[in-house]
Amino acid sequence: MMNLNSSHANHHSFILTGIPEMPDKNPWMAFPLGFLYALTVLGNGTILAVIKVDQSLHEPMYYFLSILAITDVSLSMSTLPSMLSIFWFNAPEITFDTCITQMFFIHVFGIAESGVLVSMAFDRFVAIRDPLHYASILTHGVIGKIGIAAFTRAICVVFPVPFLIKRLPFCCSNVLSHSYCLHQDIMRLACASTRVNSLYGLIVVILRLGLDALIILLSYLLILKTVLGIASNAEKLKALNTCLSHVCAILLFYVPFIGASMIHRFGKHLSPVVYTLMANIYLLLPPVLNPIVYSMKTKQIRRWIIHIFQRKNRA
Repeated sequence: MMNLNSSHANHHSFILTGIPEMPDKNPWMAFPLGFLYALTVLGNGTILAVIKVDQSLHEPMYYFLSILAITDVSLSMSTLPSMLSIFWFNAPEITFDTCITQMFFIHVFGIAESGVLVSMAFDRFVAIRDPLHYASILTHGVIGKIGIAAFTRAICVVFPVPFLIKRLPFCCSNVLSHSYCLHQDIMRLACASTRVNSLYGLIVVILRLGLDALIILLSYLLILKTVLGIASNAEKLKALNTCLSHVCAILLFYVPFIGASMIHRFGKHLSPVVYTLMANIYLLLPPVLNPIVYSMKTKQIRRWIIHIFQRKNRA
């Protein structure tokens, strides 16, 4: 029997944690988590399929939504192997290299999603500020370059992290506090100084939370300024309504991220269950809810979904 509290040296693997202090409850989470992953793939897959087949959705806004859907699915799939391993197969051990690889992809897709949300804010600004030249400014080529830039930035930012982790010695506990691998979680198990890792992690958070959030805020201040200059109240509401889905996506992404970051930094007295819950909400909730928000707010997507259900009922 594996001793999860082992303090012996282990340089080859880590032990992931399902529900802290309640490992016997792990099987109870298997089907809810499986349902969430299935809902993520189904919801985002539906968004991508509808945008592909509906010519009226071949606009910059929906191309950016497609990039967001791909990022959401990729982020979910990054956590899926270890989640299934723990909650479905009761196999919490993960090799060091596999853990580092998972950590890399989780952070890459998380930062990429932040970049995609920034690009969607720019899209809304152009659409409202200069609607006549909207399609000519955000061409297919420009949108592709923005998407590539978001992912390239994420890869470049996260690229040093595996090397910063690999240089650290791990000689005590090998038990991680989550059911997937995160930089800050692995770092705390090191037996040497982690000052460089902490400093780099802080820079990444500032870049992700500070810079991206600042650009989004600035975009919406300019949008608000433009909307207030519109004479018709009906046109004002119409313009603001096109931003509502994006604002919801921003809140779904940043609020759990800020909450998880604050708890990790200032919630030392809280139960480990709270840490796990906030981290899981941050990674699992946005990919599930984003398709629902956009489906509710986009008439064409909603119409296609209703049409699919009506065809199934007739069959």
